[in-house]
Order: sequence, then structure tokens, then C-alpha cells
Amino acid sequence: MAIAPSLPPLDVGRAPEGGDIGQIQSGWRLAVREFTRNKLAVAGVGILVFFLLFCFAGPLVYHGNILNSNLSSVLLAPGAGHPLGTDNLGFDVLGELMKGGQASMEVGFFAAMIGIVIGALWGAIAGLAGGFVDSIMMRVVDVLLSIPFLFVVLIIAVRYGATVLSLSLIIGFFTWLVPARLVRGEVLTLRTRDFVAAARTAGSSRWRLINKHLIPNAIGVIIVNVTFNVADAILAVAALGFLGFGLHYPNVDWGDMLSGGITYLENGNWWLIYPAAICIVLVVMACNLIGDALRDSLDVRLRSR
Repeated sequence: MAIAPSLPPLDVGRAPEGGDIGQIQSGWRLAVREFTRNKLAVAGVGILVFFLLFCFAGPLVYHGNILNSNLSSVLLAPGAGHPLGTDNLGFDVLGELMKGGQASMEVGFFAAMIGIVIGALWGAIAGLAGGFVDSIMMRVVDVLLSIPFLFVVLIIAVRYGATVLSLSLIIGFFTWLVPARLVRGEVLTLRTRDFVAAARTAGSSRWRLINKHLIPNAIGVIIVNVTFNVADAILAVAALGFLGFGLHYPNVDWGDMLSGGITYLENGNWWLIYPAAICIVLVVMACNLIGDALRDSLDVRLRSR
């Protein structure tokens, strides 16, 4: 009687021909893993965290004069007592940089939140309704996109004054347009899915469909757009300040610092321009790097294999 040859023992945890069997992970864990592999994204997060600590925790440690004009300390070069020098009114530039960063980032994040909330709701309603309602709502978006919002912000800032709250509301009102179009496009594909049809059959209202099914499944698009909206809002605040219509004493923003220092650049007072300009560039770059990495990590089609 022939004896069958002995088979090698099976290696538990390995597929016969498919290689290693990895642990099943959720979509969010895969997205986080992909995000952390992106070195530029990690650098962007580090830069953003640094500036948040610099602007909001820095004044607790460094107490520079930014309220009382001191004519005996006008246009001092960086040195002892004033690491980044003083401006034409004797204010400490480092202290102003921290204070200006607070205002710029507060407007940026607040405006982005306003824009993304309005845009997500508008786009979800338009995409779910479809037909005539969708057409009318999108035409409103097209009309508003054709308006140069910077001119509108300038007019309102001159008429009613510029504050952190007013700039956030105005900029947020115009930054919801692009997220609305993106969320609408996402909802147009989601509303044909089986889980939406099942929810309709179960008697879910339109608001429940939007709140419980459509917006949560479009959260990837929403998160990515938050970072880009923050960058756009910070640039808008800087542009307003540079034109002279931003925040003013006792409040200050980075654009206002650029506007006040441009006159003295030819005199060699570089510390009135470069620190604020570098802060704007680094924060906006960090937001864009984070947004690009989030888009790549949340979209399964863009993940590295």
C-alpha cells in the first residue's frame, strides 16, 4: 500500500498563493496611515502647530509693547530687548507678529467653518433635490462666483469697519461657493446608492437623509476643503490689511503690518516686512500641504499602492 507523501504544515496567517494576510483596517485608519507617510504633510502639521503655539501661547511668555507708542524706541533694529526690532511707532515687532497671527488665524478658521457649513448644506440640498431646484440653487452659486468678493469686502469694511467677527462673516459668506459645488457633485453620486434608496424606503425625511447619510459620506471632500478655505481666508485678510482696509489699532493682522512697513523697506528696515511675509507664506503653505495630503489619503483612488 502506497503511503501518501507528507504535506508541509500550513503556515497560519499566510495565504496559499497570495502572500501575507494583513489585518483588516477601517477606512479612517488607512487614511491616517497614508497621511502620516506623507513627509510634506507631517511638516505642514508641524508648521501649523508651531504657529498656533507661537501666536496664542507666545504672548503668555513674551510681553512686548504693542499698545503704548514709544517715540524713543522708533525703528530700532533687532537686538537685545527687541528680537525683531520695533516699528515706526515704537511697537515691538515680535509682539505685533504674535497679535497679528492671532487675528489672521482666527479669521481664517472662523471663516472656513462658516463657509464649509453653508456650502455643505447648500450643496447637499441641491444635489438631493435635483431638477429645477438644483438648477436654481446652482445658478445662485454661479452668480455669486462671478462677483469679485474682495471689492464687496472692501466696501463693507469701509462702511461698517473691520473687526475679526465682521471679516470672518463676510469672507465666510463668499467661501462657501466652491464647497457647495463639490459637495453637490458628491451627493449626486451618493443619492443613487443602495443605502440611500433603503433609507428612502424606510421613510427617512430629506433632512435625515442629508444629516445622517449624505453629508457624513461626503466628509472627505468637506475636510479637504476646510484646509484650503483657511488658506484662502488668511490670504484675503492679508490682502485687505495690505490695502489699508484690514484691522487697525489696537488690533493688527499680518497684512496690516506689511502695509505699515512697506514705506520703510527702502531705508533698510527689513524687519518690518520679512517676518510678517514669511509667516503668511509658511501658514498658507502648511494649510495647502495638509489639504493636498488629506485629499490623497481620503480618496482611495489616489492612495499609493
